[in-house]
Amino acid sequence: MTAARTITTDDIARIVTARVCDPRSIAQRLAERPQPSGLVGSTGRLMLIAADHPARGALRAGDDALAMGDRTELLDRMVRALARPGVDGVLGTADVIEDLALLGALDGKVAIGSMNRGGLAGTVFEIDDRFTGYDAGTIESRGLQGGKMLFRIDPDDHATVRTMEACSRAVGELAERGLMAMVEPFISGRGPDGRIRNDLSTEAVVRSATVAAGLAPTSAHTWLKLPVVDDMETVLAATTLPVLLLGGEVAADQDAQFAAWSKALQSPTVRGMVVGRNLLFPPGGDVEAAVDATVEMMTA
Repeated sequence: MTAARTITTDDIARIVTARVCDPRSIAQRLAERPQPSGLVGSTGRLMLIAADHPARGALRAGDDALAMGDRTELLDRMVRALARPGVDGVLGTADVIEDLALLGALDGKVAIGSMNRGGLAGTVFEIDDRFTGYDAGTIESRGLQGGKMLFRIDPDDHATVRTMEACSRAVGELAERGLMAMVEPFISGRGPDGRIRNDLSTEAVVRSATVAAGLAPTSAHTWLKLPVVDDMETVLAATTLPVLLLGGEVAADQDAQFAAWSKALQSPTVRGMVVGRNLLFPPGGDVEAAVDATVEMMTA
């Protein structure tokens, strides 16, 4: 049974009022919130709910092209997911993280700020993933635990090297502050229809992981966010960095997807999961059941 809605129009009105009448309180609320005791919680692994898709113009979940376009609905599902046992925190852009902080949903939770959202989905400049979100200094001052960056490598697009350089700089700046740098790498390219697609072959995922691991003067604070592919054993053998599994698109066969996640979680290299649409908009709509099943896999 799907849980009752938790976010009301009154909640939204309070968020808007805070933004209009006392915007400085938002940074204060974040900086003064109760902090998590560490990056991993009760499961010994890191379980994050991702909601940074809208800032890149990627609003689809399953068959619904605008699923993540209703902010009240998104916040409702986020708050419900974050309240479940074993969920450690959130990955999001400043607008989402600030909304959740004003709702009190981030107290004691890990918060990872999404840094580069400039490569808007479906644009000619998509591979030029400029840093238009959080920067390392703001992540530190707001009391967040780290920053995440998307690093797509298109061998046929010169814009890749600009993104690579910016990601390297961000990893170094986060490391200087003792903060996690979460790097999500892909080998990508445009198909005949002009759309960018990620290459999920084993060879491509291994290559992207090894390039991402070598960014910046130190990798001491770098974690990799990698997709689950058929040959995860070979992928995970490519790095000694902590790996977080990427949830990916909403799957029609959720049981098969959960089985693939469960298998990958058996590796000691895998230290958690970052899942968004699969848990926020699961087949059947039961957010709590989808989150609880994922947490159970992490403790098995």
